[in-house]
Amino acid sequence: MTIIFIKGRGAISGIAEGEALVAKESFQGDSAINFETGEIVQKGHILEGKNLAGSILVLAGGRGSTGWSCRLHAAAINGVGPAAMIFPKMDSRTAGAAAVLNIPVVTDLDKDPFMEINTGDLLRIDGDKGIVEIVQKN
Repeated sequence: MTIIFIKGRGAISGIAEGEALVAKESFQGDSAINFETGEIVQKGHILEGKNLAGSILVLAGGRGSTGWSCRLHAAAINGVGPAAMIFPKMDSRTAGAAAVLNIPVVTDLDKDPFMEINTGDLLRIDGDKGIVEIVQKN
């Protein structure tokens, strides 16, 4: 088994492990997530039908208004939010989501996560050291 490391900056500390959910295009803010089940319900989105619960969410950024972070926060309160998040760069929506979720977040990566990580890969995130470890490629 080959383990791949991506170095970045830890934005929120902590360590998490889970299955990657990867999308270059973010989902909409207010209507894309069923915050009671964690299912992504945005019609036509690449992650439609996938579930956030316990996942490592890999997105290019946020989309829309603060509804984006509110939906993620509501999912977390209901126990169906992501375990960690990875963003190539932070923006106002992703920073807001990181702050309210208080889960490990890594950003400012030295490699393109969309070239290295696929949905279903097993990841280990270290928000203290800013390390993304791809443990098992799908």
